[in-house]
Amino acid sequence: MKLIETGISDLFILEPEVFEDDRGYFFESYNKKTIDELTGKEFNFVQDNQSKSSYGVIRGLHYQLAPYSQTKLVRVLHGKVYDVAVDLRKDSPTFGKWFGVELSAENKRQFLIPKGFAHGFSVLSESAVFTYKCDEYYHPELEAGILYNDPSLRIDWKVKDCDIKVSVKDNVLPEMKNAEMNF
Repeated sequence: MKLIETGISDLFILEPEVFEDDRGYFFESYNKKTIDELTGKEFNFVQDNQSKSSYGVIRGLHYQLAPYSQTKLVRVLHGKVYDVAVDLRKDSPTFGKWFGVELSAENKRQFLIPKGFAHGFSVLSESAVFTYKCDEYYHPELEAGILYNDPSLRIDWKVKDCDIKVSVKDNVLPEMKNAEMNF
C-alpha cells in the first residue's frame, strides 16, 4: 500500500497494490498493521457504514463532536465520487482549509480522514456505493455539520448546480462561522 500526502497534517490518501490478470483483480483493502505503520498512528475501527447514491447527490459536510469524534477510512465500491475533508482543528495551521480527491471503483483509492475534520462527497457517476470505517461508534446527540455550499469554503463539488441533490437535513446545516466545533 502506498501513502499519498495531501498537504494537510494527518489527512492521507491510501493507494493499494492491485494484482490484475485475465481473471480479474485482487488487492488488500485493509490491513491495520500496514496502515498504522504508514501513518505512524494507531487506528481501531469499530463500525462500517455503506451508502448508495445517485448522480449529483452531495452528502455532508458531517462530523461528530468530541469526545466521540471519528476517524474515517472511506472508499468507493461502485462508481465515482469527489470526496472532501475540511480541517476543523482550531490549533491547526490549515484550519478551515479543505482537500478533495476523486475516489472510484476503478482507482481503488481510499481517503483517511482523522478526527477533527468535516467530511462530505458528491457523486460523479450514475450511482455510487460508498463505504467507510469509523474508529468510534455513532452518537446522534453529537452529530454536527457545515453547509455544503458555505461561501467561506468555496468547495467545487464537480457537479453542476442544477444537478445537485441535497437532503433537507444537510441543506439547513450552519455555515462554518456558526458551526459547533470542539477539536
